[in-house]
Amino acid sequence: MSEEVPSESEEVPPGGKYEVLEDLPGVGPATAKRLREMGFHTVEALATATIRELEPAGIGEKKASEIIRAVRSSMALPFIRVDELMRMRQSISRLTTGSKAIDELLGGGLETQTITEFYGEYGSGKSQVCHQLCVTVQLPPERGGLGGGALYVDTENTFRVERILQMAEHLGLDPQEVVRNIIFAEAYTSDHQIFLVENADEVVKENNIRLIIVDSLISHFRSEYLGREVLAERQQRINKHMHKLIRLARAFNAVAVVTNQVMAKPDVFFGEASSPTGGHIVAHTSHTRVQLRKARRGPVRIASLVSSPYLPEGERVFKVTENGVEDVTEEEEPRRR
Repeated sequence: MSEEVPSESEEVPPGGKYEVLEDLPGVGPATAKRLREMGFHTVEALATATIRELEPAGIGEKKASEIIRAVRSSMALPFIRVDELMRMRQSISRLTTGSKAIDELLGGGLETQTITEFYGEYGSGKSQVCHQLCVTVQLPPERGGLGGGALYVDTENTFRVERILQMAEHLGLDPQEVVRNIIFAEAYTSDHQIFLVENADEVVKENNIRLIIVDSLISHFRSEYLGREVLAERQQRINKHMHKLIRLARAFNAVAVVTNQVMAKPDVFFGEASSPTGGHIVAHTSHTRVQLRKARRGPVRIASLVSSPYLPEGERVFKVTENGVEDVTEEEEPRRR
């Protein structure tokens, strides 16, 4: 028995926004169940879906188009003036890294509704920055936080609760409360990694998640897709994976962060001898790219802004200590030169 499709006059609910999947025109209990099984747990997730993505749920092209159009019509206008866009961008918030120097480099911190990529060699501080962000996101806005929780997808077994406790205590937060506000998942394969992100919308919504981390983005893909004959398939899957991250970040006004590995360029004799993995797909999909590298000695690290939609390239120094990510002192600054 087919589910009844409401008339056009019923498309937008009285409150102006649909709350659950069953509120949508043409979506009854059976269709809603199939959508949730596919990872579309919330109305926000459907707003950025494509017609093809709904086909496995047994939804025809026409019906899929009606569902997507209805949810989008209740959330935003498809075309707006730029002055209206300026007002909309006022909802974008920024998250502190714990270092004023890095925040300055990034124009005030990490932007919500975008992907920030940190890449660098082993030991450059990528996972340390991610741990720090899990703590700073819980700070109130007046201290540079977003007053929300974090979702951490770990692909390299680098997440350490002990590190979170150290950083939280240094910032004067209740360590036990901080760990309660971090949702953790370990991805064992690239398929598992993709599955976790695709099914994260309900977790994000129910736990007030304002930070989504994948550390690292590329690890499983590099180990599972070997050889040029599977390169195209690998890149397509990474592309889809990153776009799902963007959708989550935009739907819930969250910060999305990915870490990336580097690969050596043995034929380069001058300039950078390594480059981030993932090719053009990762480069184009990441809104902001930051390279991290070690200084000559000690805990000092160097952050270089490589790419941004509007910020100039630049470089700042910071350090990673038992307290977390911090600014260097005047005495420590000359050591890297």
